[in-house]
Amino acid sequence: MCKNLPTPILRLVDANLNRLREGIRVVEDIRRYCFDDETTSKILKELRHKARVEPYLALLKTRDIENDVLKTTTKSESSREDLNSIQIANTKRAQESARVLEEILKLYDIKEAQNFKEIRYNLYAIEKKIYS
Repeated sequence: MCKNLPTPILRLVDANLNRLREGIRVVEDIRRYCFDDETTSKILKELRHKARVEPYLALLKTRDIENDVLKTTTKSESSREDLNSIQIANTKRAQESARVLEEILKLYDIKEAQNFKEIRYNLYAIEKKIYS
């Protein structure tokens, strides 16, 4: 799917896939190792594995970390209060990235866009479960 996308779009997809999977992984590991929450951990793992766009190498070739205009860490990203704040920040990070992927991929592949919409809605449900 990605081979024919313009380089800036490939960079955007790559960055948001990374953010999405990283955010999910942080919450998954907290639920797994700190809360022994097998059910939520399994769901998060499945979502992380669904967060894929092929071909991977086409995305990787466009990665340009050195020239990223916003690579500097912000003050709010540098500190967290506790496990809850880490979970919240990473859940939101994953939801936002899924939304970006959903919107951008609507231009190129509606089926792929739908996949990220489903991931996003699953993340909303998990967020509600964790904090209710």
